Amino acid sequence: MYSTEIEVRTGSAAVVHDLTHEAEAFLRDADATDGLLHVWVPHATAGLAILETGAGSDEDLLTALDELLPRDGRWRHRHGSPGHGRDHVLPALVPPYATVPVLGGVLALGTWQSICLVDTNLDNPVRKVRFSLLAG
Repeated sequence: MYSTEIEVRTGSAAVVHDLTHEAEAFLRDADATDGLLHVWVPHATAGLAILETGAGSDEDLLTALDELLPRDGRWRHRHGSPGHGRDHVLPALVPPYATVPVLGGVLALGTWQSICLVDTNLDNPVRKVRFSLLAG
């Protein structure tokens, strides 16, 4: 299995960060043909989503997460910035992993699909993302 880890700077605001270009570069470096790309975020407060970006869906996801997981004082997990406990619930809804088929060295994503890091944690501006290729 070929694997590497990258660092992503997400800043101090909730963000949906498109990782598709980084994933494609990883596949080129791996001389990928067919297999599975597994993407993993080794953090307790971030997740991965496959969705359309740039047409509002990324902002819609952040809005939906704000409605489902308000940044307020209801959370038992209380360290960090106010409402940070909700960031620890996020991976139950937006998992920290995604697997995408690779065919002929190309991600088998749909026309409008992208691989995205979802980070709502205002306290951690740097994330690690691991790409692993299981050749087929």
